[in-house]
Amino acid sequence: MDLSKLIGRKQEPQPEENRLSKEEYAALKKAEREELWAKVDNQAQAVFQDDASLKGFLDFMAQCTPQSTRNLLILYEQNPEITHPRTFEKWKEAGRSIRSGEKGYAFFADQEYEKEDGSRGNGYVITKAYDISQTRGPQPVPSRNRLPEEIIAAMAEQSPVPLVISDQLPQGVQAQYVPKQRTIYVRNGMDETATICAIAREQAHAQFDSVGSGYYRQAFAAQSYCAAYVAAKKFGLDVSAFRFDKVCQSCAGMDAREKRGFLSDVKRGAYAVARDIQRSFREQDQTIQPDEFAVGEPKPEKPPKTKPEKTQEER
Repeated sequence: MDLSKLIGRKQEPQPEENRLSKEEYAALKKAEREELWAKVDNQAQAVFQDDASLKGFLDFMAQCTPQSTRNLLILYEQNPEITHPRTFEKWKEAGRSIRSGEKGYAFFADQEYEKEDGSRGNGYVITKAYDISQTRGPQPVPSRNRLPEEIIAAMAEQSPVPLVISDQLPQGVQAQYVPKQRTIYVRNGMDETATICAIAREQAHAQFDSVGSGYYRQAFAAQSYCAAYVAAKKFGLDVSAFRFDKVCQSCAGMDAREKRGFLSDVKRGAYAVARDIQRSFREQDQTIQPDEFAVGEPKPEKPPKTKPEKTQEER
């Protein structure tokens, strides 16, 4: 017998929501941060296991839009296929919406806060980010593939230091940055891909040689090599000649924090090289050039021919 028609339903009392005190909430957030940082450090250790593991992470660095090192590591740990992550708010500002049912990825979002003395400080909050593949909106325009000659020309135009062709480089040296002269010397006649990778490596060295950095070549040799790989990968070049076993061996004695620092150097060098190349391409695209689809000017109409009138004698 169904009693619902005879007896009204009375709302059952709901259990009171468990509210956290300020101290409990702070402890919860602290535990959340510690757990996420532990994953970041574990991923930093895993990246340097061997050639394949480091290459996989550097591929991710090349395909993903610029991020902090901690975000690159935590995003890679969650999904190596991510290419363009943003928070919900940032996607909303960009005019895109998150697809129904999509789950976000743990993400460190920068945040400015006010200190006790009234000054402003920079920190972060742990939030969620969504890849562009999880959003709705117009498909982004794919980047144009560039010829090797175009890439080399862009590297020369926007190089942080002059590029000079040299026939005096020692045997086996493709290119080298000389700090005292703030110049990169490049061997002529190399394969196009080898030329680009060699220049990118030395431009990374030049970026590391900033004022007061205490730069010396050996300290940044492995980082510059990795940065060249990321830059070459970003522009779709053949990177099959790169090997990272020696890099992994040189970093074997580092702790997680030192390995994060190494990857931060790689990121800084690679981003700087790629940014300079892209800047040159943007400037080229903004140059006024003849258009193959230009609208032609209409041809003036010819006046109609008139027959001369016959004279009276011709009539």
